[in-house]
Amino acid sequence: MSDTADAIVIGSGHNGMVAACHLAEAGLHVEVVESDTVLGGAVSTVERWPGVHVDRGSSAHVIIRHSGIVEELDLAAHGLRYVDCDPWGFAPATAPGSEGPDGRPIVFSVDLDATCASIEAACGPEDAAAYRRFVGVWGPRSAQVVQAFGDRPSPARLVRHLWPLGAPAKGRPRTAGGELATDFLGSGDALLDRWFSSERLKAALAWFGAQSGPPMSEPGTAAMVGWAALLHTTPPGHPVGGSGGLTRALRAKLESHGGRVTLGDGAASLITEDGRVAGVVTESGRRIQSPVVVAACHVSATAAIAGDDAPPALADAAPPLGNGFGLVVRCQTDALPSYPGVSAADSLQGLQLLCTDRAQLARAHGDWLAGEVPREPVPLAMSFSASDDTLAPEGQHVVTIWGQWYPYAMADGADWDAIADTEARRLIEAVDRYAPGFADSVQRMYVQTPLRLEQELGLVRGNVMHVEMSLASMFAFRPTPELSGHRVPGLPGLYLSGASTHPGGGVSGNSGRTAARVVLGDRSRLGRLTKRLTRR
Repeated sequence: MSDTADAIVIGSGHNGMVAACHLAEAGLHVEVVESDTVLGGAVSTVERWPGVHVDRGSSAHVIIRHSGIVEELDLAAHGLRYVDCDPWGFAPATAPGSEGPDGRPIVFSVDLDATCASIEAACGPEDAAAYRRFVGVWGPRSAQVVQAFGDRPSPARLVRHLWPLGAPAKGRPRTAGGELATDFLGSGDALLDRWFSSERLKAALAWFGAQSGPPMSEPGTAAMVGWAALLHTTPPGHPVGGSGGLTRALRAKLESHGGRVTLGDGAASLITEDGRVAGVVTESGRRIQSPVVVAACHVSATAAIAGDDAPPALADAAPPLGNGFGLVVRCQTDALPSYPGVSAADSLQGLQLLCTDRAQLARAHGDWLAGEVPREPVPLAMSFSASDDTLAPEGQHVVTIWGQWYPYAMADGADWDAIADTEARRLIEAVDRYAPGFADSVQRMYVQTPLRLEQELGLVRGNVMHVEMSLASMFAFRPTPELSGHRVPGLPGLYLSGASTHPGGGVSGNSGRTAARVVLGDRSRLGRLTKRLTRR
């Protein structure tokens, strides 16, 4: 006998779980099937060492805190509690021993006045005033981008969301469409050069913007820099107990509506009947009948599961996957990083943007393009055990170090397993240059190379965003124009969700919510059609 469900979700990542929750809340019987024995995909936390809880993927949650999903699903009632990352960003003075002026660190707080005061002390009054104006302009713009991220991707919808930015309002002249196009289609570097003079300020904002993947020299990256303006309303957050607190709360929400999550037995193949989806066969051979399957996994994994039943739009899909993305070093330490000239309260709550010159970013990206590891690693550090004592025993801490632009396949054929520890130590030493003594505090480390990210989390070629986040792979082009509507043309009943789809990587949940809306809309239309036919 086969089990049955109204909808099956493949993958327990946060987008899949969001889709499952919305479908279950609408009254559908939903089952989530996951091949991993750990819930949450890249939004998960494990006990890496005795008493030490370490994230496997994301740590700081940004977009989902602006999407409304946490509130819509009432996840606080199901155990989710965020610790605000405030201050949300810290940029150091020039590293000790390096050339150039030292100056004071920059601290980015939710409080705009405090942020501008920090920028004035570090970079001068002109840049502080420019930053205040920048937030005034890009705050509303980024809020509209948030709305676009939460909607289905299409040129008409995108124009609808961005059009109000150019419309006249009382006391505000109409913004020329050309100016908006220049800003949104331009590069992050060009935007920063128009607004600011201090290279340290520009480097910090460029490093923040580059977390999506593309270098800030690429067209269309200006909005990634502009996102910083939105963090003066709601900062990034880290769930108490680790990033997996989000997916644990989603599971509790799903189960409260009668849904089910099965771990360690993912989808192996689709069941099809009369040219449409009819369920899945799991890795253990279990058959689950369902007219709806939401594939919340990598688009290439979806094609493999569909096998010979994959229509051309899916079988031939070849979105740009890139050559790796980054290297992650998860450290257990006996002390937190200590940065000269700034308190722990100001430097350790959020993202430690350890870059003082955009030339560092350009060199790292250039090395990646050449298939080489960065000659000068650029770190971003996070130490959330400073504000969450559930992550490690007393006297111990968890520090995550992210280094970007590490190739999956190297030009010289180097073996990642052979060089992982060496590259991890280089990244730790890069943090030590800004926080002297940090390297000596590291007791244990767990290294996630691009290869390990693929093996552990199913991130093909180590790309944590699934598909490149360049302009040509966003909105109605993600993952391909044919698949951007969350449906799979030629195979009714199969829907797509996850980072491979709009709006892309990062912790947002928007893709899951949109996919659920598409499913429910199709069911509603089918129901209306059935009623009309039965009346004839």
